Amino acid sequence: MQGQMHLRVDSKAQNKAALAAPFDVSEVRYIKLGPAGKWSRQAIADGIIPFGYRFVDHAACAKGDWQEVRRQLIAVGRKDRVLKDDERELREFYELGPNTLWFTIADGHLWWTFAQSAVTEGNTNDPDFPARLRQTRTPWCNTSLTGEPLAIRGLSSALTSVAGYRRTICGVKQSDYLLRRIQGAPEPLRTKAKQLVADLTSTAVEMVRQLDWRDFETLVDLIFARGGYHRTSALGGTQADVDFIAQQPLTDAYAWVQIKSQASQAIFDDYLGRFLRDGSAQSFFFVYHSAERGIRLQNLPMNVHVWSAEKIAAAAIEAGLFGWLAERML
Repeated sequence: MQGQMHLRVDSKAQNKAALAAPFDVSEVRYIKLGPAGKWSRQAIADGIIPFGYRFVDHAACAKGDWQEVRRQLIAVGRKDRVLKDDERELREFYELGPNTLWFTIADGHLWWTFAQSAVTEGNTNDPDFPARLRQTRTPWCNTSLTGEPLAIRGLSSALTSVAGYRRTICGVKQSDYLLRRIQGAPEPLRTKAKQLVADLTSTAVEMVRQLDWRDFETLVDLIFARGGYHRTSALGGTQADVDFIAQQPLTDAYAWVQIKSQASQAIFDDYLGRFLRDGSAQSFFFVYHSAERGIRLQNLPMNVHVWSAEKIAAAAIEAGLFGWLAERML
């Protein structure tokens, strides 16, 4: 943006200093950076928090003359609940202190900052520019204090749904969750869930390695079936070069699947060579649960996938086959 909105662009050193500063939060507020977020990118780059309401006098707000502000709002036809929300947003923008954490959602990430106390009058003549703004005292940041990206896809929708808020400024019920994510603090339930999944996977790995070879082939077949593949060949040793062939209906791609209870590098190399020479399928899955030495994975083509017991166990759990595995234990 041009004119009064362009104040500064923060350097990498400023970002580093912001992350190292003490994290002291008194309030948390979501703010939409312009109608439909249209000021977001430039505001983040310039280190400002823009705000509208060009039909309300900046001087009255800066003096705290809220009766005059109310009069101006009524004069432009604001009333009832809308009037109350207008007054609240203006007062919060002007009066919330420097320890208020402001956050917004833009470009697939959650961004947060702290603001200087002073509010500056913006461009009151051009509707494409904010009527008032606060300069940030720390750069806008889209990572946690530990450096983890705050991508929307990794955050609870209970928090990120605030992006659909039709007004401009609001508090959020999930402020404690937000602060934990920004500080990089562990989520108690997430930590507990990760440990449960790790224990479940470890148990599933043990069970996979104890399967009879016939049950092992059936398990792999079930995993592919629940993953959307349709087997187009018999299962087992009726084909000379592969255990079965499966098709992915959405892409019309074919996959060779070779299953071995016991594997070695030489066995893998043999079957990989058969796949490459045949050329009729788009991908190759080599699935095994035990080997004296691990299969080398370096420099493999992108369409070649090697599944060990750990990958099989995770896929079985994802496919809802843990109970099936348990029922086959002696």
